[in-house]
Amino acid sequence: MNKIKSLLLIMAILAGVTVQASQPIPASSLLQSTNTVNRNFINNSQNSYTVNPLSIVARPSAYLNKTVTIKAKFDKFSTLGLDYRPAMRSSENYISFLIQRPDILDHNIPLSELKIFLSRTEAEKYIDLNSGDIIEFSGRVFSTALGDAWMDVASFKVISSKPKTDK
Repeated sequence: MNKIKSLLLIMAILAGVTVQASQPIPASSLLQSTNTVNRNFINNSQNSYTVNPLSIVARPSAYLNKTVTIKAKFDKFSTLGLDYRPAMRSSENYISFLIQRPDILDHNIPLSELKIFLSRTEAEKYIDLNSGDIIEFSGRVFSTALGDAWMDVASFKVISSKPKTDK
């Protein structure tokens, strides 16, 4: 029997598997930390809660029908996602816009996995936005079509504008 145990131990070591005895985590501590997270979520979600856009992209279904606030760098207005039947937003009434990926700092890459829609009448107020301007917007994630988050913007504001440069 000792030979079998020794053989199993040698095989585990050769396979790179480590076996470690540990204490189980008490269920009460798991419940306590979960309740803390839930309380924080409820306190932050009066109207909406601030999230990193990469969190929404990573788990769009977790944000479905939730109202969120995002602070990001504006990239450009676009027609991305407009008139797509499963998550219909008409190009007559809406314009979409892209924000820059917050995880890439050395150059500008749009976060195209997040489809963000703004009414055309509201977008016309911000026609002079430039790539890199800091914006904050709130809205509701209304669809997860194509595995992406699709969001209607309810409020939009410019936090800071990049200085204009003459070319």
